[in-house]
Amino acid sequence: MAGEKQEKAPSIHAGHRQGMKEQFLKQGLSGMRDHQILELLLFYAVPRRDVNPLAHRLVEHFGSLAGVFHATYDQLLEVDGVGPNIATLLLLVPAASARYLEESASVDGQIMATWQLRELLNPLFFGLRDEVAYLVCMDGKNKVLATRKLGQGVVDSVPIATRKVLEAALGCNASRVVLAHNHVSGVALWSQADLDTTLRLKRLLAEADIVLVDHVILAGGDMVSMAESGLLDEKR
Repeated sequence: MAGEKQEKAPSIHAGHRQGMKEQFLKQGLSGMRDHQILELLLFYAVPRRDVNPLAHRLVEHFGSLAGVFHATYDQLLEVDGVGPNIATLLLLVPAASARYLEESASVDGQIMATWQLRELLNPLFFGLRDEVAYLVCMDGKNKVLATRKLGQGVVDSVPIATRKVLEAALGCNASRVVLAHNHVSGVALWSQADLDTTLRLKRLLAEADIVLVDHVILAGGDMVSMAESGLLDEKR
């Protein structure tokens, strides 16, 4: 009738969106492809538009779901259809995941094995784009007292200042410490510079009656230990 408001026809995408949400609630992400997971996320940044083409563009541009989540804000904005809201959402996902992993990690009591170090440290390095160094401070019985961030650098380069290491260890009244840093290259192998720095720090810490137990390097979910490789026992 004239003068009456006509009801809006339901969006052709409404059923698709609801179907994907229900699929996730029933099955989780099992069976979903990378672009479908992105599409599900994009529903919350783009409430009405069809986001399937954008999800495909993101995967094609960055190569995978992990590639999308590893991209920087500026890199995300280079993709056609990505604005500040979408870029922020895609940065938020790995950041929130890292916080969740950090808070849910439980390493109680003594650190007696490498796998316990991995469990403690993996959340700290999750999703990082730059190299970062941490110091795990422990008492004489290997009980964790604190984990201190030492520094952050550009890709493949993080300065580890001797003064910061000593201050962090002494500030926690640590008797034993583990140095840890990541390689964003994805290769968990030490360089000669890593080894030289480690041995120098070991000698300096020993002068303060602090034992450098290990230096571990994390990359792409892997972790290597200089102590297990026998490098800290070498006389140099």
